[in-house]
Amino acid sequence: MALIKQFQVTFDCAEPRRVARFWCEVLGYVLPPPPEGFATWDDVDRELPPEQRGAWSACVDPSGVGPRLFFQRVPEGKIVKNRVHLDVRVGTGLVGAERVAVLEAECARLVDLGAVRVRLLLADEDNESCLVMQDVEGNEFCLD
Repeated sequence: MALIKQFQVTFDCAEPRRVARFWCEVLGYVLPPPPEGFATWDDVDRELPPEQRGAWSACVDPSGVGPRLFFQRVPEGKIVKNRVHLDVRVGTGLVGAERVAVLEAECARLVDLGAVRVRLLLADEDNESCLVMQDVEGNEFCLD
């Protein structure tokens, strides 16, 4: 039997810290502690060459269960739709109007954090409703 491997999800972005803070709020994640010998991530940055300051950030599940999210600065902007996206599970087990109400409430919270609502996909014979959104840099994700 194959061994289960841990993984992280990596986002290319322009402002790693901003995107990391957004996803911490969305998922209830936290920023990892700075390396030993540093009180803050700003202290770490001060030790780096200017071009490397703020070049990456991460957020982690405080319970240790979910994958780490890693954010790395890249020079190019987002051009096309993501090939991979996160589904944020907020309506699990709910159906119909009750599910849509929960999706809409979470959507409103995330819009206040800087997300963009794209469209509501209503349930059909094969799928329950979900809400397509974009994070603070335009990366697509779904409220599911």
